[in-house]
Amino acid sequence: MSIRNMLFVVAFSVASLTTAHAESLRPMAGKSIDLGEIAGVAYYTVERDGFHVVATLAQGEAGTPIRVVSVLAPGQRVVLSTPQQAAAIEISRKGDSVLVRKANTVTN
Repeated sequence: MSIRNMLFVVAFSVASLTTAHAESLRPMAGKSIDLGEIAGVAYYTVERDGFHVVATLAQGEAGTPIRVVSVLAPGQRVVLSTPQQAAAIEISRKGDSVLVRKANTVTN
């Protein structure tokens, strides 16, 4: 196998691993978000100015909920995370699709 073919196989394998962990989201279909002690649901709607992603999160059942709204154009993403947890969720737009996956986090 040539080096070029081997590099192609490795690149395809890495791309497959990344895609395998992402879940597609449909418009108005809710997706559970779990950030440890913070949890909630996210959905999106298709509007003229982009895809409106809405996430409602709270700490436990008694926590005050917060709502985060982000408008995504193709190729954009939003990351939801908490300072206390290493967990993070990335919601990204790829063309006409919205993907949800665990995001890489950087700790200080």
